[in-house]
Amino acid sequence: MQVEREELAALLTLQTIDLDIMQKTKEFDELPQRDKILKLRTKKEALAGQLAKVSKYKKDAKQRLGRMNDEDASLTKRQASIQAAIEAAHGDFRNVEARSKELAGITRRRESVAQEQEKIRGEIAKLEELEAQIGLAQEEVEAQESQEVEGFREQGGALKGAIAQLQAKRQSVAAEVSVEVLSVYDKTSARCGGVAIGQLDGNRCGACRSRIEGGRLIDLKAQAPLGVCPSCKRLLVIA
Repeated sequence: MQVEREELAALLTLQTIDLDIMQKTKEFDELPQRDKILKLRTKKEALAGQLAKVSKYKKDAKQRLGRMNDEDASLTKRQASIQAAIEAAHGDFRNVEARSKELAGITRRRESVAQEQEKIRGEIAKLEELEAQIGLAQEEVEAQESQEVEGFREQGGALKGAIAQLQAKRQSVAAEVSVEVLSVYDKTSARCGGVAIGQLDGNRCGACRSRIEGGRLIDLKAQAPLGVCPSCKRLLVIA
């Protein structure tokens, strides 16, 4: 392949730049903060789900407590009314006896309600404690996420800046190569993982290390200063 020495030098520089871009892109993709941030956000979602469940349980418990409170208030009112009726009976023993039995039943029910109220209050206290624990865990995760995001922005921003500079430099260097040669280089680079150019090392390709024998070697050297490896099809610099 007929190319000027200056164009060949530009191609080699281009490959160095492309490999640098690939390396920095890989570093960016493998920044440890990325996985940490994803895991922390997954944890945040899980905590939010837990908090929603606890809040629902607490709401249900408060509604049950409210019903118990309403029943107790109604029983208290009924208890006072019956007590007043007993006091107004004035010797009507049958009435007093019936009212007294009703009053005893209300008293027993109020005792049961009081026990249920105490039980529900205990449930609410535990749920509120759990809410507080989840809240603290959320704050901790938020702080960790902020720290990781800051680190990602700092390191990722530096890498992106370096990549942008390399891409600008690549554009400038690529302008020194003919459209035809650049097209061959780009296709070869894409096919060969970024290493498009090797160096002829005696009778071996410096990239794939395949031996080039006899007439193929003669034909290859005739393409100097730039040929194509018959095995891996990479561009070969021929001294």
